[in-house]
This record gives sequence, structure tokens and C-alpha cells, in this order.
Amino acid sequence: MKLIKAYIRHRKTEDVHDALKKAGFCCMTFVEAEGTGQYSDHEKEHISEKYPFADAYKVIKLEILLADEYVQTVVDLIKQNGRTGYRGDGMIIVSPVDEVYKVRNDETGILSI
Repeated sequence: MKLIKAYIRHRKTEDVHDALKKAGFCCMTFVEAEGTGQYSDHEKEHISEKYPFADAYKVIKLEILLADEYVQTVVDLIKQNGRTGYRGDGMIIVSPVDEVYKVRNDETGILSI
């Protein structure tokens, strides 16, 4: 089982979400975040107002938990639909997950998509 964390541009969130849903991936989390990095927005549309001293910018963090066999599909969908071609399009991190526990009923193990 893997956890994918993807940091994508704000304006690409809907495109990424729609592509994942169309491919059958129903369950994901989106979090608004602000961070620093090698971001270069040619339109300067998402510069942080909260952390201007850090040259921070607004991003969306997408998290999705899935079985190993779906990782490459999801990574490809995020790359294809999150890309603008400019520096700062984001990054995708894939991490192993040892176990998952559902709070409601103590169900454990690999979840289906």
C-alpha cells in the first residue's frame, strides 16, 4: 500500500481531480497549503499574502492512499493533468504505508479504490 502526496498548482486542482475520478479513484484529500521552493509563476497569481517574507506561494496538497498496482497510473494522471510547463508545477511523493485502520469499525488492511 502506498500514500501519494502531490503538491500541485491551485488552478490545476480541478483538472487533476476530474482525471482521477474519471479513472475510478474516488477517495482523496485536498489541503490548501503555502510553501517555498523553486516556484516560478509567470502570471504571479498565487503568491502568499500570509507569508510574503518567505517568498511563499499557494499550493494544493493532494493525498491519496492506494494499492501498489495503482501507483503508476495515479502518478501519470497527476503529472499529465497538473502540468503547465513552468517551473513550480509541483512534486509527487510516494511513500510506503504499513497499515491502515478505519476509525469507525477497526477494519484494517489494503483498501480498494
